[in-house]
Amino acid sequence: MNGLELARHYYFEVGRPALAERFPEAMAEAAAGLAGEGSECFGYDDDYSRDHDYGPSFCLWLPEQVYSRWGSRMQSVYDSLPKHYLGFSPRKVMPQGQNRVGIMKIEDFYRKFTGCPGLPADKRQWMRIPEHLLAQAVNGQVFEDACGTFTSIRNGYLAFYPEEIRWKKLAARAVTMAQSGQYNYPRSLKRKDSGAAFLALQEFIRAAISMVHLLNRRYTPYYKWMFRSFSQLPFPEIHKSALLRMAEDPLSPDNTILIEDFCKEIVNQWKAQGLTTLDETYLEAQGVELYGRIQSSYLRSLHILTG
Repeated sequence: MNGLELARHYYFEVGRPALAERFPEAMAEAAAGLAGEGSECFGYDDDYSRDHDYGPSFCLWLPEQVYSRWGSRMQSVYDSLPKHYLGFSPRKVMPQGQNRVGIMKIEDFYRKFTGCPGLPADKRQWMRIPEHLLAQAVNGQVFEDACGTFTSIRNGYLAFYPEEIRWKKLAARAVTMAQSGQYNYPRSLKRKDSGAAFLALQEFIRAAISMVHLLNRRYTPYYKWMFRSFSQLPFPEIHKSALLRMAEDPLSPDNTILIEDFCKEIVNQWKAQGLTTLDETYLEAQGVELYGRIQSSYLRSLHILTG
């Protein structure tokens, strides 16, 4: 049983009955689930994940006015729930793992990851939010949402970036991939500068993984889960395996061929989405062309690599 399944069972069999009996009015406006920080929220947990911040638990999200009235008392009931469940030990909470589960305000949950109590008000707010935090804001599962407030905000984030922001980020990734992988990596190999080649390839791989997430309208999680998330996205398997081969042998001269093949596939993907009509496979040209199509004066004021 993974962490999401454990949380679902624990909520419906233990948490919900206890809270609904004492606080029916509050529960009528609550959302329950598990989302946010932790490998279990992405569904990536395994036996190694259980040494910290793991165990029977769930999140209960309340509108601010409901939390103000009932929150502290509901947290007391939550804290009194059985700590052992279905053979799982109590949650071991590390200092940096505080406040990941329990009774919380809807607004505080989203503010923690995005800086906004709900959806961003404009493009500036969208651009300020680190992508890996957006991934945490919308991961996991919502088990139920009585009034729909939490899910409404969640669905707004799941709808992904406004399109011009996606273009801005795609342009930035394209230029980064060109400069790091198509230009600096092979030059570093020729110079026998293995350190520079390794770092250039790392930049290319990170930008490439983010590029594929953006093409699939998915937020890229933080580095630990980037490859895992990338492997689950629709993209030709031959190119997925190519990135892994590069990572496993970062100084192989064959990587220059793999990089070029990967970039050609990116151009194919851009064409399929109507992002370009250019045949150019050097991605800097593609990024500059897409950047030039952006109408927002704010986004156009940002350096092409910003994002």
